[in-house]
Amino acid sequence: MNGSLSSSNPRHKPLAGIRVLDFTHVLAGPYCTMLLGDLGAEILKIEPPAGDSTRHQGPPFHNGQGLTWLTANRNKSSLVLDLRKPEDLRRARELAAQADVIVENFRQGVMARFGLDYESLSTANPRLIYCSLSGFGSDGPYRDKGAFDLTIQAIGGYMSITGERGGAPVKLGTSVFDLVAGQNAALGILSAIIERQQSGMGQRVETSLLEGEIAFLVNAGLQYLLTGTEPSRYGSEHPQAVPYKAFKTADGWVAIAAALQSIYPNFVNALGRPDLATDNRFARPDTRVENRDELYRILDQEVARWTTSDLVAVLESAGVACAPVKSVGEALDDPQVRHRGMVQNLEHAVYGKISLLGSAIKMSAAELNDDWTPPPLLGEGGHDLEARWLDRPLTSPEPGDTHDRRRT
Repeated sequence: MNGSLSSSNPRHKPLAGIRVLDFTHVLAGPYCTMLLGDLGAEILKIEPPAGDSTRHQGPPFHNGQGLTWLTANRNKSSLVLDLRKPEDLRRARELAAQADVIVENFRQGVMARFGLDYESLSTANPRLIYCSLSGFGSDGPYRDKGAFDLTIQAIGGYMSITGERGGAPVKLGTSVFDLVAGQNAALGILSAIIERQQSGMGQRVETSLLEGEIAFLVNAGLQYLLTGTEPSRYGSEHPQAVPYKAFKTADGWVAIAAALQSIYPNFVNALGRPDLATDNRFARPDTRVENRDELYRILDQEVARWTTSDLVAVLESAGVACAPVKSVGEALDDPQVRHRGMVQNLEHAVYGKISLLGSAIKMSAAELNDDWTPPPLLGEGGHDLEARWLDRPLTSPEPGDTHDRRRT
């Protein structure tokens, strides 16, 4: 299997047997539970009668399915419950009593109104691990504010440091901090599972989009905290390392990271400009940062003489880190990406073949890309899972339960 470290007789996936009751919607929460499902957890996603809103978000669509829905909901079963109805709310509470983990990302107070908050559920299920994701956290002056990735990128500082020098603030290319929040939530849940093995008790885990973004400010955040100066937008450049950016070639773009003193002479020699290694303005890392504009004016002209493929070949042979700037399609067709199993093909009986992005984690004792099921139709698989969790006979199938969701 490409991209696998698995032995010929792999063990179960690490979270096999863990039951996750998923009350999440949109992206951050579903991404968290998808990661847990990749690791082998059993995910029962509770949806309202209209379904998760991302099912209908588009265009584009794939055979009627929203792409954001397909992105974050593999390896799950769907159960439709209207929590405003007493019978459906009773079923949700019964399932909560059998869950190892509950994940939710509603606004503050919503789960408490239904009696589905941690305090209400942990008495009957003291081993319960209950994870809440939100925009800003469960307390503080912004606790009741709603948030989307765009607004979080704005308020948390990232848009102020993203974009070309002197240009407008720019959003990162995907909903990055939804995904960061999902990863942080999954990490917190895994840590709580390990702790429960020692204590026998569950706990509440919490994270937010804002906190994930602030943590991701890293050196830009420390620049302000330690020097009092605001970081600036640098486009693809690095504020403390030169040369380090995307350069325009004769037929495209190439990213070059040649700021280290052990690499810089190799770079300028490969360009046929050894004088740039001894010029006092550019000879040391600190002077290159101080004189970045002068150096980049020279390097931009030199790089523009080359085609991308020729320059990459020359620089790689000289030991200079570089890469062509690829489109998303080119990146997904890259032989290394394919070899590492980062594109997985599945088939659903209703909406057909789909390709999904693979797991970024590789383990020697389990193949995480194996035995995947495609994102379910609304109500697909959940009725069967509910019956099994509650140890009850399956009385009648719900829409979608008979659909074949095969991996190809």
